[in-house]
Amino acid sequence: MSKTPSETQVFPITMVRKSFPALSRIHNNQPLIYLDGPAGSQVPKSVISAVSGYYENSNANSHGHFITSQETDQVIDQTREKMATFLGAEGPETISFGSNMTTLNFALSRGMGRYFQSGDEIIITQLDHESNRGPWLSLREKGIIIREIPLQDNGTLDYDHFESLLNERTRLVAIGYSSNILGTVNQLSKVRKMTYQYGAWMLVDAVHYAPHFSLDVQALGCDFLLCSAYKFYGPHVGFLYARLGLLDQLPTNRLRTQYQYAPHSIETGTFNHAALAGVSAAIDFIATLGKGNSLREKLVSAMESIQKKEYYLTERLYDGLKKIKQLEIKGPSFYHKHRAPTISFLHKNKTASTVCQELAAHGICGWNGHFYAIRAAEIMGVLELGGLTRLGISIYNTEEEIDRTLTVLSEI
Repeated sequence: MSKTPSETQVFPITMVRKSFPALSRIHNNQPLIYLDGPAGSQVPKSVISAVSGYYENSNANSHGHFITSQETDQVIDQTREKMATFLGAEGPETISFGSNMTTLNFALSRGMGRYFQSGDEIIITQLDHESNRGPWLSLREKGIIIREIPLQDNGTLDYDHFESLLNERTRLVAIGYSSNILGTVNQLSKVRKMTYQYGAWMLVDAVHYAPHFSLDVQALGCDFLLCSAYKFYGPHVGFLYARLGLLDQLPTNRLRTQYQYAPHSIETGTFNHAALAGVSAAIDFIATLGKGNSLREKLVSAMESIQKKEYYLTERLYDGLKKIKQLEIKGPSFYHKHRAPTISFLHKNKTASTVCQELAAHGICGWNGHFYAIRAAEIMGVLELGGLTRLGISIYNTEEEIDRTLTVLSEI
């Protein structure tokens, strides 16, 4: 291993674990091990308190003259500002809220479907979660041509083929930052450079990336970026970043009673205000793990610390899985310099469902299936086998949990 146990001691794991009430749960006389983070993380007490506190003190709709309504307005404004800081965005006017990433992306695709013309082209990938494929594939009914970047055997995208797909009719490239099935981190700087040559927009699905790495949408140069707070220790809320001026160009579905300009023009109905309060608290929680004077500095520092800690544990898991002869790890080698802390594997004699059932019997939470990256599962030939077993590392996981998991897997 390239990391040593002493390095993980820098991370305040004891404090972190005390912050998550779910970690104290005992099932079948043993503590649960949460390796299901790629599908949604556990939530710290401060987030739970923020949600319940909103209902206890400030439960009202927005834009009223009375105190509880004004406090709701403050929650909305504060969360926009903090999400803009979390993403490194220009300001809160670039941040839109939605019930989840998929719903926001469908709303965005409908707006683009009216903006683009028949014969225009959109490029998607074979690696992405279906939430960043389905909305764009639906535009074929409007005469928009959809092209795919192929997934290679090593779990990475074929960038040479991608370059051959680009042309003067390319209007959008929709690509994930990190794969939720294989942990692959895509080379977005390369993608952005190529899209600039044709004036195409770049939309990034950062749902799986945001919990593990610092984001800077301005440095990345993306036009749109989506993520979900329930992956980074918050409630179920989706977010859309749209570069200044872009959202105002799109004829999105909206009522005449809502603001007709960004970031409101893609938002429909009343927000889940309590959840927004929880998102604000989740960002504050992450910031407590970092150092600096500003919130942005603390968040960047925290994500660097989280990345190192998670990398160490995932490398430990990866090394242990490689020693179990019955398992075949899918995706890029973990000794890749930039990879998400998610590992999926195939058992040579048992289905992923059976493996996860046996893990669950030992109090270990893991996922099986295609994880909504169904096209990637098809390409890899594992869909008909029942998909893969997936384990993911979060900030609250420990060496002891990894070792216990490896022991159970070696016995299965």
